[in-house]
Amino acid sequence: MNRHVNAIAGRLSLRHPQRRSLEILDRITEIAPPGKAADVAAMLAAIRSEFPSVTDFERDFPSLCFALATGVGKTRLMGAFISYLHLAHGIDNFFVLAPNLTIYNKLIADFSDRNHPKYVFRGIAEFAIDAPSIITGDNYDQHDPRSGTFLGGVRINIFNIS
Repeated sequence: MNRHVNAIAGRLSLRHPQRRSLEILDRITEIAPPGKAADVAAMLAAIRSEFPSVTDFERDFPSLCFALATGVGKTRLMGAFISYLHLAHGIDNFFVLAPNLTIYNKLIADFSDRNHPKYVFRGIAEFAIDAPSIITGDNYDQHDPRSGTFLGGVRINIFNIS
């Protein structure tokens, strides 16, 4: 198992279903490494060989869904996934889509306010040193994301559909 999985699961105090989801993501990225030049059909075949419930990405890019019960901590799991993908695979750009304004505002607080009780990156040392940039509908036009000085190397775009 990837050393990042153990570190992230411990630092974020992931519950069993969250940790299991992170382990699945780790295995998926092992058998179908992320990348821009990836063959999506080959990735689907590789993933389906170990996870038969994955029958289609429904997009022109790999797209997966993790089902967790209410109250298990899907937002914390998003933080764990972002941490893992950044630390293990060097991915720096993320997009989170909120279904409504209430969840949108909650996500912004959970991802950006280090003093918030549900801050999703508490314990991730790399983000304590260089916090992710949170890009929202309110600030997306205020910075040049290509400059590399946009508050950090990791950029999390949080937008809402309404």
